[in-house]
Amino acid sequence: MAELADDDLEPLPASLKNVVEQESLQWIFVGGKGGVGKTTTSCCLALQLAKTRAKVLVVSTDPAHNLSDAFAQKFGKDPTAVTGYDNLFCMEIDPEIEMDELAEVTGPGAEANGIQSLMQDLTKAIPGIDEAMSFAELMKQVQAMDYDVIVFDTAPTGHTLRLLSFPSMLGKAFDKIMALKNRFSGLFTQMQGMMGPDMPSEDMLLGKLEQTREVIERVNLTFKDPTKTTFVCVCIPEFLSLYETERLVQELTKLDFDTHNIVVNQVLFPDKDATQLTEWYEEEKPKLSETSQDLLSKLLARKRMQDKYVNQIWDLYEDFHVVLMPLLNHEVRGSDKLESFSEHLVDAEDEVEDVE
Repeated sequence: MAELADDDLEPLPASLKNVVEQESLQWIFVGGKGGVGKTTTSCCLALQLAKTRAKVLVVSTDPAHNLSDAFAQKFGKDPTAVTGYDNLFCMEIDPEIEMDELAEVTGPGAEANGIQSLMQDLTKAIPGIDEAMSFAELMKQVQAMDYDVIVFDTAPTGHTLRLLSFPSMLGKAFDKIMALKNRFSGLFTQMQGMMGPDMPSEDMLLGKLEQTREVIERVNLTFKDPTKTTFVCVCIPEFLSLYETERLVQELTKLDFDTHNIVVNQVLFPDKDATQLTEWYEEEKPKLSETSQDLLSKLLARKRMQDKYVNQIWDLYEDFHVVLMPLLNHEVRGSDKLESFSEHLVDAEDEVEDVE
């Protein structure tokens, strides 16, 4: 690879050791464009965390779940231990949560014919219902935080940014609702008289809203605390992925969300640059068949393209830990292969033997 433009600038270590060793972290979000290896990165990071943390949970907030495929093990809406590990758990949040389960988010003691019915009607009118349900599960996790660290395998960028903006957005909405409660107090009383006992009382409804707002405020504070929460961006060395990553970093900055790590997946020969490979190819070309020459010329073209975008990533994110993950000859599926591949995250510059 070409050297950084500024020779005086010491690049940060190409490793996620800074994440693994930061014991104060409670939430780690992993996200990026679709198809760049977010789930593989999430699983590998969780495996590394499980070596130093007592209890680690991986949560998929993507409606198209892949955790089960990655570990070759079925997971559901409840935390399930990964086979072979006693401190690593996975769960896949189902965005199509039944409405009676959603009522539980309002807290214990919700009236079956009152708040539950009202919540059902409200959620039917919410755009992006899958993200809303994911956030409801997220709030429940906050209320019962019994894991040392949670790794969130998120949906593609647009969905994830909506999810992460929910605390601020809902906080503002609740502030407006609470500010208007006195103005509509009389109207609410009249509606209760018309609808009978099935209509929840004003105090009950406002009490539940206040409880929800308190949870949201705690979530928002945790989101914006870099000692507790960080976001790991994942991309591949291509234009569209790099563009999406830059947009993601800018939006996370606007949300006061800490991010200082980028994982670049599917990199051809991370320890060599295209110039070295081209020199070798020119020497060996006369000995090769036409088919081999065609294959290697395509490989070199892809390598030169990747080098260009990797160099751009280094230039754009000089103050980030940028980890280059190699493209392998096999799929990274199953605990053994994930465990082996995860070593690249923390020892990216060292030779790592992969499981075939």
